[in-house]
Amino acid sequence: MIDLDFLAATVRALLAGVPVTLGLTAGSVACGGALAALAAFGRLAGGPVPDGLARLYVFVFRGTPLLVQIFLIYYGLGQFRPSLQAMGLWGFFREPYWCALLALSLNTGAYTAEILRGGILAVPHGALVAGRACGMPRLLLFRRVMLPLAARQALPAYGNEVISVVKATSLASTITLLEITGIAQKLIAQSFRALEVFLCAGAFYLAVTFVVIGLVRAAEAWLAPDLRPRPAVAPRAA
Repeated sequence: MIDLDFLAATVRALLAGVPVTLGLTAGSVACGGALAALAAFGRLAGGPVPDGLARLYVFVFRGTPLLVQIFLIYYGLGQFRPSLQAMGLWGFFREPYWCALLALSLNTGAYTAEILRGGILAVPHGALVAGRACGMPRLLLFRRVMLPLAARQALPAYGNEVISVVKATSLASTITLLEITGIAQKLIAQSFRALEVFLCAGAFYLAVTFVVIGLVRAAEAWLAPDLRPRPAVAPRAA
């Protein structure tokens, strides 16, 4: 039999981890987006130095597991505590929240950089030629033609990446951070009822993912008005 009282108590306990999960998601998506823009610009700039640095960054953080990255930042950098204290950085790296945020930002930035680069490269060359023929300066051409078209191309893949970040925040529990999964593990250690607890935790992640999907679909409809379903027009009377 399902214990409804236990499920209700579990949901109330897991609610305390929702702000941490949402904060990690929003912070890493924002910081990762900034890193991705720099990396994508480096890949597209054409210079050997920015292109090489961007390639190295993307290769390292796409080619290693996120869990390893979290451990390296939280546990690995702890070995350099005297140096970090001398630079005034120990207050940042001793906190599991900031270490998880940094690892998530670096990881999603590498994936998002390739998504942005692919979106920009997918912009039809004819659209840029037409913009130049209309006398658009370079900045206006980027803002009015290249950016909307690139965003339209990249948005579906970027939406998947944001959903991946939501689920990846669960790895922060491995460094003692009490987000949704961390609280769930604590509840299981107390009650030994893994099925009910993880069902509730999964429901929270599903709810957040549902909201992200809705936002992505709304952004797609805004960027592609030609693809919106048109209301049916009643036939005129004869």
